[in-house]
Amino acid sequence: MRHVILGDGPAGVIAAETIRKQRRDDEIVLIGDEPEPPYSRMAIPYLLMGNIDEQGTYLRKDPGHFERQRIDLRTGKATAVDTTARHVQFTDGSALPYDRLLIATGATPIRPPIPGMDLPRVHACWTLPDARRIMSLAARGARVLQMGAGFIGCIIMEALAARDVELTVVEMGDRMVPRMMGAGAGGMIRRWVEGKGVRVYTSTRVEAIEAGSPLVARLSNGESLAADLVISATGVHANIEFLENSGIKCLLGVLTDEHMQTNVEGVFAAGDCAEAFDPASGKTIVSAIQPNAADQAYCAAMNMAGRKARTNGVTLINVLDTLGLISASFGRWEGVPGGEHVERSDEDNFRYIRLEFDGDVLVGSNCVGLTQHVGLLRGLTESRVKLGSWKQALMRDPLQLPQAYLASAQAQHARNARAA
Repeated sequence: MRHVILGDGPAGVIAAETIRKQRRDDEIVLIGDEPEPPYSRMAIPYLLMGNIDEQGTYLRKDPGHFERQRIDLRTGKATAVDTTARHVQFTDGSALPYDRLLIATGATPIRPPIPGMDLPRVHACWTLPDARRIMSLAARGARVLQMGAGFIGCIIMEALAARDVELTVVEMGDRMVPRMMGAGAGGMIRRWVEGKGVRVYTSTRVEAIEAGSPLVARLSNGESLAADLVISATGVHANIEFLENSGIKCLLGVLTDEHMQTNVEGVFAAGDCAEAFDPASGKTIVSAIQPNAADQAYCAAMNMAGRKARTNGVTLINVLDTLGLISASFGRWEGVPGGEHVERSDEDNFRYIRLEFDGDVLVGSNCVGLTQHVGLLRGLTESRVKLGSWKQALMRDPLQLPQAYLASAQAQHARNARAA
């Protein structure tokens, strides 16, 4: 049996290795679209900081690893999937038959429709070639303009700050990390970042980038900023365009079931291009974080190898380190219709928490500077346990999370024991 895996990032590599453990004699073809060894994009900021070299980004450091695993590592870019003939077509005109197919093609940075985006010294920060160009330009004291202050943008921002550049961040939303944090948490992160010497503009767009030395960025607030380097970190979209007309159902990502299988038998998806069910929100989402990618890849691979496996769905989980300030977002942090919430803020000490409830169930939260509560918030959100009277206790004091967690977990255990 031939297993074809499109994408050699973390999801693709984990899936290939998992299949090999289960199926000693099957053929496994792992295909990436970059002429680099399989590497982790999440390691690129550490490369920019100088904490690792390029080899440190590689997912498997031993150059003979894939050969010994009898995983056929190739380079190519898929252009179409024919699910009737069961083959993948590539840009060079070739076609590769498959018995089982995993789509793990990841995501690509969104390119804003801004004049000047194709100029030299305007780059995304997504690939190793991007990192090489940025390191050549982001010298100490260089004027760097970063477009976007979302989750990925904040990670890039930390790497740039470590290079001691003169950094300005422009964000269209009214706060930092607007798709992860509400106004209270996002505003606190902004104040922290500004206190570290980063200039931040929110509710502001870059309207054009003009050529020259330096570049000049014109902003929607009327200002113009000189920049030696412009970095675009305005979000990503799933690499699914090549699946058009394939019969594989896609929404924001490739739609999957609890086995990570698509609507087409024998075709699976995992990682940043996969859309899976989120029990906390009751809908399917693309959860582009590496732990989810690893879980999805393992589940898909086990099913491709004929071993039944299922996921428990995905949950929106983000934990972010922004210049030393830890923040976290879980589940439906924006709240639910008719739900209640509680919010506490310690502005002087950069401590913040907001809990969102649906009845007596915790469905989402934001927190800043409260690292001791991150595991508790995740556990309560994912378990959807009924808090009972502890809901009101948390409404009075949301920092009673340890007591509420222990009490609700014990109550859930007792209910399960009685049901058994």
